[in-house]
Amino acid sequence: MDMPSPLKGLLRIFYVIFAFCSALLLGALKAVLVGPIAGLIVIIGNVGVILGLFPYHVTWTVYSIIKTNHFDLPLKIAFLFGLPGLCALWLGLVTVSSVLVGVGLGFFTPWVSTFEAFRHERESRKFWHCIVDGTQGTVKLSCTVVRDFADICYHSYPLYLSELRQGSGETRTLRFIHVPACIVVGLMGLIVEIPLYTIIAIVKSPYLLVMGWYRLLHDLISREGPFLETACIPIAGLTILLWPLVVVGSILLSVLSSFFVALYGSVIVYQERSFQRGTAYVIAMVAEFDEYTNDWLYLREGSILPKPQYRKKRPSRSMDLSIGGSHGAGPRLNVSTDAPAMMVANLAPSRSVRETIKEVKMVQIWDDMMKSSEMKGKQLLDSKVITPADLVEWSKTKSCSESNIIGVGLPSSSFLQKLLHSIKAGSGGLLMMDGVEVNHFNRPQDRLLDWYFHPIMILKEQIKAIMIDEGEVKFLEKIVLFGNDTQRMEAWDNGCIVPQDPLRAAQIQGISRRLIGMARSVSKFPTYRRRYIQVVKSLIAYSLEKGGSSMSNSMRSHSSIEIVQV
Repeated sequence: MDMPSPLKGLLRIFYVIFAFCSALLLGALKAVLVGPIAGLIVIIGNVGVILGLFPYHVTWTVYSIIKTNHFDLPLKIAFLFGLPGLCALWLGLVTVSSVLVGVGLGFFTPWVSTFEAFRHERESRKFWHCIVDGTQGTVKLSCTVVRDFADICYHSYPLYLSELRQGSGETRTLRFIHVPACIVVGLMGLIVEIPLYTIIAIVKSPYLLVMGWYRLLHDLISREGPFLETACIPIAGLTILLWPLVVVGSILLSVLSSFFVALYGSVIVYQERSFQRGTAYVIAMVAEFDEYTNDWLYLREGSILPKPQYRKKRPSRSMDLSIGGSHGAGPRLNVSTDAPAMMVANLAPSRSVRETIKEVKMVQIWDDMMKSSEMKGKQLLDSKVITPADLVEWSKTKSCSESNIIGVGLPSSSFLQKLLHSIKAGSGGLLMMDGVEVNHFNRPQDRLLDWYFHPIMILKEQIKAIMIDEGEVKFLEKIVLFGNDTQRMEAWDNGCIVPQDPLRAAQIQGISRRLIGMARSVSKFPTYRRRYIQVVKSLIAYSLEKGGSSMSNSMRSHSSIEIVQV
């Protein structure tokens, strides 16, 4: 006998409530059991890394400031005098951030993972994943966080210092007369920005709380946004419960951001060579913050607070991005400082789960980059362009040399092939190996990707505009792979054609420098390094399998040891 529809609906509601309460209690239990372990791993690991490397960082930072040609003597002296304060700020920031990340990751990841288990279709798998998800995975994730932070401190930061010492360009100057003004404006900013930012954030937090709940409940009743999919209703319910924590987090991040916004006033004084403009910046940033939060919370436009102009010429709101040149300076950003950095929960209408799924995820970008590099590496190994010794040598080095074939040339060559493939296919964006096109509409909303996606599209159009032929493509691939290693370039006969026209050669050289600059910049990301090490491991294993008897026993033994040590 069929059950009446109202009774079915009532039972469904009871089921959802029961499932939600059960997942809430189970998630809380897992958070209590796993949270302290994962949190302590992050806190002790990150603090241990920064304290262990602190003498090394201080020594090489002082050495790099003294050796660099980017700063004149007064500016070097100013940096050296301000270094103790910056070091104390760095230690405090790392400690506080580690505590917040450790607590958040350790206690909330098991909770959220319990609710995400409802996305599984089979009931038996839902029950199993509710129990298992977020336990061992949270501990592994905490170890990954420490590993990535260690990569930043041990590999990425020394690379930045190396670029600072070796780079050539315009020398920045400082007049001693501006030093007192920089100090006064910095202190003035701390006195003004921190309390006013805190007051504005606290005053607007009730509106953020109420309107956030209103938006979520509206989506629940109308079955929109995260409530469109039945399996995601428990997760959305957890979002409603935890929304006050989001509001508190927004307040804390606003207060934290005010500290850096205030200190940036000293930079304004240095850039504008004016104490008055530094003071105007301090006043204007309060109004900018008020206007910024109004935009995020959909309140009245603008601000009633005064906003004096602190730039002689207002910078463009568009980011001027250039990828490092011959010395791999990395992405240089000239970004408007009109809007201070603040993280506020957005009250915009939420997208449905189906709409969100259409967006390419950042993990897909990383996976595609690594797979492309691995495939290109196997091709170059098969053609004996690179050797197992190159792979072993890269795995032995503690930091990637700028001229390194494996660390820079291989990913640059792989990315060049991706650009050429996208151009030949007539793609409006970038084609990944699985055929998915990454364009302006579906690209991940990731701040790091924002720094690179627009320059990548410009580079793609530049390659397309000069109509490079097959012989020139091979020449470009050769200089991208080997960089300044002319001996290896001459040894590889790939049938390239060296352009005789100086302008044409300069265009190709410029493209190669941009590609290499992108690879050097991306190689500093901790996630990239952790994943790229796995690519090198795979290539070493592949070379061992292909080498067979032709590879000496000593090389095989040495390579096997390196696979374990990488």
